[in-house]
Order: sequence, then structure tokens, then C-alpha cells
Amino acid sequence: MAPAQPQQPLVSAQVNDSSNTSNGAASLVGPTPSFIYVAKRFVFQQQIQTHMIAIGNNPTREDNFRLQGVQWINDVRKALSLPVSTFTVATIHYHKFRLTHKDTEYQFQDASAAALLTACKIEDTLKKSKDILCAAHNIKVPGPDHLSPDDVTFEGQSKVIIGLERLVLEASGFDFRSFHPHETLVKLLKSAGFSREVSAEAYDMLIDLHKTFAPLKQTTTTMAFACTELASLVTESTDDQEIMKDLAQNYEKWSTSRNEVVETVLDLLDLYTHFQKSSEVGQKYNIELFIQIRIKFNQEVEQTPGLSRYTLQVEHQKTNGFKTNIRTPKTPITPASPSDVRANGASPATLSPRSSDSRRPGPRPGQDGTARFMLDYDQARRERAVVNEYHRVEYEEYEVEVEEPIQPERTSQAHHRPGGPGGREERYYPSKRGRRL
Repeated sequence: MAPAQPQQPLVSAQVNDSSNTSNGAASLVGPTPSFIYVAKRFVFQQQIQTHMIAIGNNPTREDNFRLQGVQWINDVRKALSLPVSTFTVATIHYHKFRLTHKDTEYQFQDASAAALLTACKIEDTLKKSKDILCAAHNIKVPGPDHLSPDDVTFEGQSKVIIGLERLVLEASGFDFRSFHPHETLVKLLKSAGFSREVSAEAYDMLIDLHKTFAPLKQTTTTMAFACTELASLVTESTDDQEIMKDLAQNYEKWSTSRNEVVETVLDLLDLYTHFQKSSEVGQKYNIELFIQIRIKFNQEVEQTPGLSRYTLQVEHQKTNGFKTNIRTPKTPITPASPSDVRANGASPATLSPRSSDSRRPGPRPGQDGTARFMLDYDQARRERAVVNEYHRVEYEEYEVEVEEPIQPERTSQAHHRPGGPGGREERYYPSKRGRRL
């Protein structure tokens, strides 16, 4: 798996050649502050968990929103007859969007539609936002109630999706590099000579795999190997299992490793054991079969040195038993119901480039400086080194001896008054006690 990029944005600058001063003369000023966000194509499981905790997502709703959003994308793309490559790109942008924005800031249907609209433009399978909304509406209603994309009903929600589209692009770092794992899977199945049954199951498993975070963590080759191996075990095909063992000897040829393949298989098995009804392949087989396969892989992880559940798991430094670099989540707010009518058909996403409660680390684009998105991390680091020369502040420390005159000691004089410290004499103030009769 390719290494992940750092989490924090890099501070860079755009240098202004000259600016007009008050006297009209042009003089060189310092660089205008700007902030560079480097696109992260791959992330680790540990980074995903850190992002979820930092933005305050509710773990109980996280799985449901993820599964429902990806299923919504798959249903709509089938209704629009879009290729599977558009589906894979849309799910990747949907997952990245959810790692940046809290789940109470948006409806998962709107986020899924915005991700699918972005993927249609990237994959050159152009569809308008109203076409996507119309297809999603017609799926849920019978034939006589079908609407056309030009219906006034989709006018307000279309503006919401267009506003969310910009947030989706920002969350992905304007990274338009698309990867098609199904093409790699087909090449692997044909070159190795797998049976038609295993090929069909592996193809469907790769669609189910996009309901997990595996596409953000693994390469297309790793996902193809994982789906093929699990399909051969589920179908219990002896010949295909022998072919898979031979391929496992040449992981380096395919630029993958056993640890990455095992992690991807276990992610897929978690989906089939915990959310069997939300998958396509999981409903075809008994859950006991997936549990037995999962036990075998867990034993392999425990018995094989160098294997772990997640690739490159790093322990954070702890202080007195507490992790210092992870923010504690706040109490989640109950999200609005999908049936709620929005005021004027708009949402906060259409009013500003970012929602006010977004949890992106670092400065706010457009408010604290110019936001720039780059793909080359080395170029961003070189720019940061150049800009740091302008913002470097050097101090010179020196000691100065100063003679101070010694002040004479002051003698305290007590003022004594008759009658004690308060100046009262008791004879002038008779007692207020009552006289006994």
C-alpha cells in the first residue's frame, strides 16, 4: 500500500512582486500567506479512526450512513446505466467526504448524490444533478408516479447538491486520479484461468468491498487478490484454491503483500458477518461459513510472525495513560430527518464554501488565507522551505548589568490613641446590657 501523506496542511505562500504603498512607490513586500493541502490517495486504518474521533462522528450511526450511502450510489448508477468505474470513483469521494465532515452536517442522500455527480464528471459519463435526483425518486415510486428531470420538485434539492459538490472536491483535495479495480480483477481472473463461478463471485465481492474503507487503504491489485481468494474459499472450489496458492507466491510481482491482502479479506468478512443483509454476496451463503473462514484468517494472523490485523499500526505516545494527539468527541446532535423540509430549499452548504462546524485540521480556506491544493508533496515541501525564510524571526540574547541604589529601611511608627486602637474610651460609651430588676 502506498504511504499516506501527513495530516496537517503545509503552510506556503504566494510571493507578490510589488504592491502600491501610501506614497505610490512600488516596493517588495513579504509573501502572501497561503495554505497547501496535499491530496492523500491512501490512508491507514489508524488515520481513519483518528479522523472519525476528531470530527465527533457517532460510531452507532457511522456504519449505517456508510452502508446506506454506498447502496444509494449503486442503486442510482444502475438506474442511470452508468459503468461500474463511475461507482467506484463515487464511493471513494463519498468516503473522503465523510472523513472531513461530521455526519450531522448533511443528509447522506445529498452527500451520495454530490459524490456521484462528481464521479460522473471525472469519468466523463456526464449526468446533471436533476437526472440523478430524478432516478433516485423513480426507484422508490411505481411507474405512473415517475417524474421527469425537468420537474420543479428537484429544483431546490439540485442547488443543495451543487453546493455539496464543492465540499466533496475540497475533501478529496481536487484529486481527479481514478483507479478501476474491476479492470485489474478481470485481468487477474483471465490470466490465471479461474472458473466462471469464482469470477462472478469475486466481481460482486469487489462491489461489496466498496462499502468498507478498504478502497482508501489498498491498491487495486490488493483488492483484486483479496476478493479472488475469498471467492475461492466461499465457493469451495479446490482447483481455484490451488491456483490462488500459486499466485500467492508472486505477491511482489503484483506489487502487494500478504499482510495487505489479509487485512482486506478481514475487512470484507467483517461486512459479511456484521451486516450480512446489506451486502450482495453475504445473502447468498450461510453466516456460519463466513465465521469459519474468519477464524482461519485470525489464526493465520496470530501464528504468522510479521502479520497483523492492520498494516503499519503505530502506537501513539501516551502521557499518564492518555493519548495527547486525539481529540475527544463531543456529544453528537441528532441529525435532521430526511423528510424534513428545508427553508427555501437550501442548506448551509449552499451558503458558504464550507459548513461552519467542519472539523478540517488547520486554517479555514478563504478566511485565514488562500487555500491551494497540490498533488506533489515534494513540491509543497520545497515551497514551504522557501517561505520559511521570509517568516523566520531571529532573536539575539544578551545580558546587561544595571546598578540599582539600595533604598534605606523605613521604620514603622505606631499611632497610639486613647482608648485603644480604635480611639474609643469605654467610659463614654456605656454598656448596653439590660439591668436586672
